[in-house]
Amino acid sequence: MGSNDTDADADEKPAHAVYVDAFEIDVFEVTNAQFKAFVDANPQWQKGNIPEAFHRGSYLSHWDGNTYPTGRGDHPVVYVSWYAAMAYAQWVGKRLPTEAEWEKAARGGLTAKKYPWGDTIDSSNANYDKGRAGTAPIGEYPPNGYGLYDMAGNVSEWCLDAYDAEFYHVSPRQNPLAGEELAAVLTHFAEAKTPRVLRGGGWLNVATRLRVAVRDRPLPTYALNFIGFRCVRGVTP
Repeated sequence: MGSNDTDADADEKPAHAVYVDAFEIDVFEVTNAQFKAFVDANPQWQKGNIPEAFHRGSYLSHWDGNTYPTGRGDHPVVYVSWYAAMAYAQWVGKRLPTEAEWEKAARGGLTAKKYPWGDTIDSSNANYDKGRAGTAPIGEYPPNGYGLYDMAGNVSEWCLDAYDAEFYHVSPRQNPLAGEELAAVLTHFAEAKTPRVLRGGGWLNVATRLRVAVRDRPLPTYALNFIGFRCVRGVTP
């Protein structure tokens, strides 16, 4: 994971070998319709009830109460904070991916390529650079080599890790996770305060921000119109 390319940011370096335990990842980003089922079943995470400590005032701001915009049920949910994404993932018996799991999945079996499909990009590959003036329905663009859709573009995706610009210099080779240990972050996610890793680039990002190795670092309270997520679960041997 990571990149040594000349256009790589400092926090993407050095490229390094990482091994992760087997996992399953959602084929698609979590949709408005799926997230509505979650807030309907969990009133404490509804738009008017979520504590201010878990967002910055923009949580589900495009929804009318607890109803997503008409005709957008198959669009990825946006305006969701890291806390809300964590809560949803636990509700469905999953979790957010670690940064290493996300990058493993995004690369689709390719090695040292800039994007999930290769080294070049155009509007047929992904939703980016405001080409759609918003999100696209899930599955409209070709999948990568693992059959996963929108691993680049459409919405940027929350990861489990705390952001650490120097982590790649000290990263363990097996199941790396920056910040808290896995059990601790899952159990005490509501107490997290540090920036979290965001991956994949969204519909308003320029092409270079969709590169597989790019790492963004918003606070976990951020809920913006290009941020969404997908979930993973471990595979028991």
